[in-house]
Amino acid sequence: MVIVQDKLISEDVLEQAFVCNLQACKGACCWEGDFGAPLEKGELDILVDIFDRVKPFLLPEAVDHLQKEGLYTFYEDEGFGTTLMPNGACAYMTLDPSGIAQCGIEKAFKAGAIEFQKPISCHLYPIRVKKDEKERFEALNYDRWEICNPACQLGKKLKMPVYRFLKEALVRKYGPDFYEELDEVAAWLENGGKEA
Repeated sequence: MVIVQDKLISEDVLEQAFVCNLQACKGACCWEGDFGAPLEKGELDILVDIFDRVKPFLLPEAVDHLQKEGLYTFYEDEGFGTTLMPNGACAYMTLDPSGIAQCGIEKAFKAGAIEFQKPISCHLYPIRVKKDEKERFEALNYDRWEICNPACQLGKKLKMPVYRFLKEALVRKYGPDFYEELDEVAAWLENGGKEA
């Protein structure tokens, strides 16, 4: 682990290769798993505020389900997350014509209907942030998932570490100064812990 601006960062975030390969996985992270995408407390109100503007970008059955079951769900031991459909898919998921999962929230954002891009946990994946409210620290870990094997292979081919692939998301979450420091630490590690 390394520390950047009081955040604990797994070295895997800096060293492992990753580039989403949607042609291979079809966005399976949107329908696989037992829990919805983790949500930060502030995102709960955002989902309520934007729902009417996001509805046109969602599947009709998903709109019905979200209105009946709630715009988010509390998962025991996991905290708040996006609501899942009965088939296990995220209720905010849509499919493009080729069958690749897309986020209805992000579609609304790209169309200019809302200013919220998507839950930060989705934007940061495969980094998962674990917060310890009591100790007041955050840990950023690389989440290994078999369905992402094509992303690992593509990342190796392109020589793209996780944190570089996720630059936009990391800057969105922590700011450009954090990312610059993270990049410097990665260069230091790559150089065997010596100044470049």
